[in-house]
Amino acid sequence: MNKGIEERKRVVALSSLAAAVALTGFKIVVGVLTGSLGILAEAAHSGLDLVAAGATYIAVRTSSRPPDYGHRYGHGKIENLSALFEAGLLLATCSWIVYAAIRRLASGGGEVEVTVWSFAVMLVSIAIDWSRSRALRGVAEETNSQALEADALHFETDIWSSSVVIVGLIGVQTANWVPSLSWLRHADAVAALAVAAIASVVTIRLGSRTVQALMDAAPSGMEGRIVQAAESVPGVIDCHSVRFRYSGPTLFVDAHISMDGTLPLSRAHQIADQVEQAVRTELDGADVTVHCEPCNDQPLPEN
Repeated sequence: MNKGIEERKRVVALSSLAAAVALTGFKIVVGVLTGSLGILAEAAHSGLDLVAAGATYIAVRTSSRPPDYGHRYGHGKIENLSALFEAGLLLATCSWIVYAAIRRLASGGGEVEVTVWSFAVMLVSIAIDWSRSRALRGVAEETNSQALEADALHFETDIWSSSVVIVGLIGVQTANWVPSLSWLRHADAVAALAVAAIASVVTIRLGSRTVQALMDAAPSGMEGRIVQAAESVPGVIDCHSVRFRYSGPTLFVDAHISMDGTLPLSRAHQIADQVEQAVRTELDGADVTVHCEPCNDQPLPEN
């Protein structure tokens, strides 16, 4: 991956970190001043975003290091570890939000002061999260970065959770205006539970994908694409014993191809190079290694 793309990954990760710092501080101040559990839950969520964005930035910087003596496949797996770390933080935050919301609902306490700042902080949060998620998603798709993709997914769900908090604040304000709808005073705590539910879904999806990546799970349909690309090269009889794994954004492929055993070594090597290029083109720059095997109707002579 060239330096320009790596620099873009670092810039978008750093901008996400800076935005998380600003949003977390803003939400904490407004949440404490208004007593809104929904906003404080979002502040905790943004605090998680801050830690996650920091981990993503470190992961992106580290994953760009070239392979060395101790890491023959490079350092790309750190992006998967970063995503798993985000999932763990999300789970811990969801647990705290659920505990605080249920406690408030059970006690019936906790007055919430709904002000223009209550809505302002959430609207600003939605605008920033939308901008961040678009930037992260674009670079993630371009570079196949799993760490940036996890960050983008995280911030996309923040948009929905912030919208839920706004609904909760509207419910509280409605109860203040219409005493007969006093039950809506609990809308803030219910909104906090909805935030936890949304974040939990993200945690399960993110955690499952990350664990699968760390276990080198085979993406569906990948083997067929590799075999088809290899067998499209003239001189290849068949492609078999295909193995592949991701290390961060880089896909490593090993494959065996059968060809006429009477071919000169130079020609067999040329065909292997063509197969590597065909697979590399099909899979957007994968690191491909091909092993050649002779295939004749007559058995090879014994030594």
